Amino acid sequence: MALLYRGVIISALLVISVVAVTAEADDSDDGVTIETIEEDDYQSPQIDHKNVYLAEHFDDVASFKKKWVKSEAKKQGVDENIAKYDGKWEIQSPLRRILKNDLGLVLTTEAKHAAISTLLDKPFEFKDKPLIVQYEVTMQEGQNCGGAYIKLLSRGLNTKADLKQFHDQTPYTIMFGPDKCGNDNKLHFIFRHENPKNGTIEEKHSKKPTQRLDDIYKDKEPHLYTLIVRPDNTFTILVDNKEANAGSLLEDFTPPVNPPEEIDDPNDKKPDDWDEREKIVDPTATKPLDWDEDAPAQIVDPNAVKPDTWLDDEPETIPDPDAKKPDDWDEEMDGEWEAPLIDNPKCAAAAGCGEWKPPTIPNPNYKGPWRAPLIANPNYRGKWSPRRIPNPHYFRDDTPFRMTPVHAVGFELWSMSPMLLFDNIIITDDEQVAEEWAKQTYAIKRAKITSDSESLVERALKYAGAHPWVYGVVIVGAFLLVGLTAYCCCMPKSDADSITKKTDAVVEDDPHSEGEGQEAEGEAEAEAELEEKEEKESKKSKAGLEGHEEEEKSSPVDTEGAGDGQRKRKPRKE
Repeated sequence: MALLYRGVIISALLVISVVAVTAEADDSDDGVTIETIEEDDYQSPQIDHKNVYLAEHFDDVASFKKKWVKSEAKKQGVDENIAKYDGKWEIQSPLRRILKNDLGLVLTTEAKHAAISTLLDKPFEFKDKPLIVQYEVTMQEGQNCGGAYIKLLSRGLNTKADLKQFHDQTPYTIMFGPDKCGNDNKLHFIFRHENPKNGTIEEKHSKKPTQRLDDIYKDKEPHLYTLIVRPDNTFTILVDNKEANAGSLLEDFTPPVNPPEEIDDPNDKKPDDWDEREKIVDPTATKPLDWDEDAPAQIVDPNAVKPDTWLDDEPETIPDPDAKKPDDWDEEMDGEWEAPLIDNPKCAAAAGCGEWKPPTIPNPNYKGPWRAPLIANPNYRGKWSPRRIPNPHYFRDDTPFRMTPVHAVGFELWSMSPMLLFDNIIITDDEQVAEEWAKQTYAIKRAKITSDSESLVERALKYAGAHPWVYGVVIVGAFLLVGLTAYCCCMPKSDADSITKKTDAVVEDDPHSEGEGQEAEGEAEAEAELEEKEEKESKKSKAGLEGHEEEEKSSPVDTEGAGDGQRKRKPRKE
């Protein structure tokens, strides 16, 4: 059976190895899933820029320096010493290099305000095409507190000089991305909406994501964030190509886009005689004459009796008789030495020690302070609320998608963790373009990480999941190998082996070399042994125990042979 199990295990490993090798070979020809990408195979993404407003991979340092502008402004409303945007931005390779020649924009400093931005290749106007914003973030040292969100800056920032003044109050149309402080993890989607009646602008915050996003702040791996806002006022947020949030611009934001049609009248006030009390004290109630408010809640038990074994003259604690004053005790410095107190051993066997006091019990006459009962208020008019009036600022905007055009994009951040890496930003109006961009960047990066961490068995199982025919091959191959192993273990023995096992006689020559003569000789020896055994049993029955003992003493015995009893060996005939 051990051989059978060993065969099964070996066969399974062989099949898995074949499947794993096949998986690697097939994946190298697959245009979608990339499993065996090498560092040297990476190239900066290339896409059709027809429907693209910005595509930035940060692999070209010279191009980055021409396009991106670091802010020289100061943050408003904070101390002068920390108001300046002096956080440092650099183009670097990731701390954990995944793909050769792949660079990113890194915020290298911590606890500093930092801002950087660039103009779009062409402004995005919210008309009849969706807006897709997509970028990668790698929190290379985790994130304790701070944001990694991106801002789509509103119309009005048209030059690099404008970008140099980019700060926290610079108008933006959309803010999107992760943000964390303490246990509060957020994935922002905020858009600024203009009131068409009075021109005021208000920030609208999306509802919370439907999935937990704790890992993105601590696993130190790249993550892909995608925002899709459509002309039908719907939106979708993806994290690593999986939906994390979705909904409507009209229904899933706080405060809502459209204000209520009616509001409380700010000039309406509650009348002075309005009574909101449901119950009042009964004015006709009086305290009973026998009600004693001064009676104590507890009284001494009049039936209590001091136990006979109570020791009045014994204290509950006594100085420890075994304690000794330390040798280094200085009475001038430490005061007069006193032995520590211990429980009086005499009290352990008695009911108690010291002054005896009877216990207290609840006072049966105690009633406490008297209070008049409550009754229904005959003047109750219910809870007062101001009257409703038409909202003078009411409007109806059925197309909140038509936001302020976007002219630039940038990061305006403060983080307690350094080395935030941003990469592969794309702004487009075609979802397929964003998907293709991700396949050439994030998908390759993710596949390389997975490939580096997967074992041979994991790759085989993954491949089998994508190619169900592999299970059939594994099952058929396993049955064939198990059957072969079982046949080898259970096949019939040769005639020569069976001949050898017919007798326990010592074999001096090779039994296979004597052929039929050897077989005949073995049969003759077996018959001789049988006759000798019968003769021996006959002698025992006639001679009794004494004769039996003599026979045993005189007969040579083989103590090492196997079988039901002892047998005499006869010399082999030549």
